[in-house]
Amino acid sequence: MSFRCLNRTGVRLALILLGGLTQTFGEDCCGELRPQQNSTAERDPNVLRITADPNNLPFTNQKGEGFENKLAELVARELGMRIEWTWRAQRRGFFRETLKNDTADLILGAPTGYERALTTAPYYRSSYVFVYRKDRALDLRSLDDPRLRELKVGVQIVGDDGANTPPAHALASRGIIHNLVGFTLYGDYSEPNPPARIIDAVNKGDIDVAIAWGPLAGYFAKHSSVPLEVVPVTPQVEPSGLRFAFSVSMGVRKKDSELQKRVDEVLQRNRAEIERLLDEYGVPRVEGGNRTTQLGG
Repeated sequence: MSFRCLNRTGVRLALILLGGLTQTFGEDCCGELRPQQNSTAERDPNVLRITADPNNLPFTNQKGEGFENKLAELVARELGMRIEWTWRAQRRGFFRETLKNDTADLILGAPTGYERALTTAPYYRSSYVFVYRKDRALDLRSLDDPRLRELKVGVQIVGDDGANTPPAHALASRGIIHNLVGFTLYGDYSEPNPPARIIDAVNKGDIDVAIAWGPLAGYFAKHSSVPLEVVPVTPQVEPSGLRFAFSVSMGVRKKDSELQKRVDEVLQRNRAEIERLLDEYGVPRVEGGNRTTQLGG
């Protein structure tokens, strides 16, 4: 789908950048679906095992059309390895069932500094954004804009207050509740890319503005039949510490410092190609945060 990595907000956003089914399955070289392999089996050192969501553009899908699919291919090529994909919806338990249980070597789109993984340098930094139709000329920039009390505002929700997205929390703290329209983050997984329904609603005029994670919003706005405006939310950090901009890395198991170092070198060496790929997919980037400005923003 797509975090403040060392506290509850970070765990929530790690969840938000993800999304999909709870069933775990994989695909072999012949295209057959198979269960994930047991981690105790003998492994080929030339194989890079990656678990990803099969239905979550612009990030990944089973057809290899997402920008993180492309980034994974770049990393594997530079490492002289081939990818063995397994597919799992990126919901609760994703990191536990992959890195911790040793069924994957690399995870894409991990929160920088996430405590359950050893993360690389960030390859981009993005933020939550306002999305609205250009023909509305709303020119929204700030969560403190008084018009947000009157407009029909779409936000993504996870299901309980402790796990809701940063925009939902921020608007509620301002007393903006009654004009909100909630879109379940996970959506109907029988449809393509279920988190994108919030952008569809802006396109159709069902809501006036959406507040969504930047890469999701930027990609589907770029492919919208109606011109949409995508503007980073300000402030990036609330006085309470609630954050709206986050750095994104790749993650490996904590014991795999050598793989982390090698992937880091690939990301640094291919910075220009990564930037072009992010531009191609409409990923908005913002400044700030640790090493992120070396790779994105």
